[in-house]
Amino acid sequence: MNILESLGTVFTASVAAATLRLATPYLFAAIGETFGQRSGLLNLGVDGIMLMGAFFAFYAVYATGSLLLGLAAALLIGALLGLAMAFISVTLKAKQGVSGIGLYLFGLGMSELLFQTLVGTPKSVEGFPPIYIPGLSDIQFLGIGQIFFSQNILVYLAFLSVPISAFIFNRTNFGLKIRAVGQNPAAADAMDVSVTRIRYATQIIGGMMAGLAGASLSIALLDVFQQNLTNGMGFIAVALVYFGRWKPLGVMLGALLFSFVNALQLQISAVGIQIPPEFSTMAPYVITIIALVFAGKQSERPTALTVPFQRGE
Repeated sequence: MNILESLGTVFTASVAAATLRLATPYLFAAIGETFGQRSGLLNLGVDGIMLMGAFFAFYAVYATGSLLLGLAAALLIGALLGLAMAFISVTLKAKQGVSGIGLYLFGLGMSELLFQTLVGTPKSVEGFPPIYIPGLSDIQFLGIGQIFFSQNILVYLAFLSVPISAFIFNRTNFGLKIRAVGQNPAAADAMDVSVTRIRYATQIIGGMMAGLAGASLSIALLDVFQQNLTNGMGFIAVALVYFGRWKPLGVMLGALLFSFVNALQLQISAVGIQIPPEFSTMAPYVITIIALVFAGKQSERPTALTVPFQRGE
């Protein structure tokens, strides 16, 4: 097999389609985290919220068979954990990094405990199926039908969240308040903008998006739940916000880069190309670190990120 034939077995329409699917949890979580960070809050507990969202979505579908209830459960638990994080970070003014790690450990342990108690052994559920779009899904040219028009509903929702969030940040009064609070909370407060309300709102939104990210794993991408299902995806999502310079489009590009490397890694293993497994495992993380190094040089970090606000200071 020559080089061109080898590349043809690796860079396929299946890899491109898998890239979009694998980007879904990263996108949901990172877009949600973007809301929080733009208002000045760093949440390192995203992975824990994802795990809880993944479990509650899985268990709701396992117990009732309803995918909509699964999504509702993930959104609800995400909102509650986002509210808890907001209370700790905004009202109690705890160190955001430490409290975020605490939230992650809580989600990791509690999701495993609930799974062992309520389910016991690994089981699968029937998750969201790919959507068949007459005419479009059948397009064979360059695999367009397979790549873009044969995905499940959560894939489309994840990518739809990018222009929606960009519109909110740039074209709405709410987005203007978020940016103001993240850059200069004292000035925003002087303009009668409630810093507390905005930060609570963004943290709840971020929690709901993280819960949805977990659900996209357990009832759409994998259709199972197991211990530490996310395998650190939440921390990558936090890094993607920095990579994307706190802009939804940049976050999306970062998510696609990371998911493409993951999809490529799976394809290389599937076609039998001999690459040391250690290299395949570490490659996505190495690429993420390199990307963050270059992205950091032009970062537009919110000035008040991780800085608690005390009225009158």
